[in-house]
Amino acid sequence: MRAFLVMLSIVALLVLAALLTGFLRFDQTQMAQLPRLEGGQAPKFNADVADISVGTENKTVAVPQVTVRKPGDPAAQ
Repeated sequence: MRAFLVMLSIVALLVLAALLTGFLRFDQTQMAQLPRLEGGQAPKFNADVADISVGTENKTVAVPQVTVRKPGDPAAQ
């Protein structure tokens, strides 16, 4: 239960940060109306999220060669 509350608070902080930085924006397009005798209307929202584009590039990376030798192997000395 404690881990769930911690995760929930982290998600809430991330959403708040996204709203404050303009990364996430909600615009209400239709107001809500309470039902009188019947009917009613739920509010409508448009969510505008930032556009993220991710690219890739190929690179050659030098990786060191690792050789494993057993302790009794004569080449290990």
